[in-house]
Amino acid sequence: MKPFTTDDLLACYRRGVFPMAESREDEGFFIVDPEWRCHFPLDRFHVPRRLARTLRSDRFSFTIDRDFAAVIDACAEPGPDREDTWINPDIRALYMALHAQGVAHSVEARIDGVLAGGLYGVAIGGAFFGESMFSRATDASKAALVHLAARLRHGGFKLLDAQFITPHLTQFGAQTIPRRIFQALLEVALDTKADFGALPTDTPSGMLLEILR
Repeated sequence: MKPFTTDDLLACYRRGVFPMAESREDEGFFIVDPEWRCHFPLDRFHVPRRLARTLRSDRFSFTIDRDFAAVIDACAEPGPDREDTWINPDIRALYMALHAQGVAHSVEARIDGVLAGGLYGVAIGGAFFGESMFSRATDASKAALVHLAARLRHGGFKLLDAQFITPHLTQFGAQTIPRRIFQALLEVALDTKADFGALPTDTPSGMLLEILR
């Protein structure tokens, strides 16, 4: 059987589908095409008031792509709210290769320089496909998500895909839409020129909130 390559993975994203595994111990993976898709309208991204106060306190600093391997490994670890994850060695290898190609990115939230939380995903055109996030400190993954949303809006992105809705995401304004609507939004986003690196990494958290206002 022909190996599944990064080109195959990118073609999946362009079609609006993505890979998952049954568990982190599973061999291989399958392709998912949900009937309902979760996304964040970037022009209506909501930052909860308490989180906004935390961000303005500058508790967190952010880096981009500094520790991609550490982020994906942390996302693959079981946690208090998840006994298992879907990031197995095959999936890890694919995203590490995409990162080396400059297509997969990580957002890292830090406290006193130490990695406290983060997320990773894939950027194609004006679409960003969020894959997973983790937190080792209160609000760390939420802070990383706010930074990502501001980065995407500043960089001209049109779509932030979150795959499946969760209560954690709804507080930020995440919505579910039918597959056909998602496909239409995706088509527009893929034809959009956007720049993931347009926002300076050291942008103050207060400015992130202004971008999203």
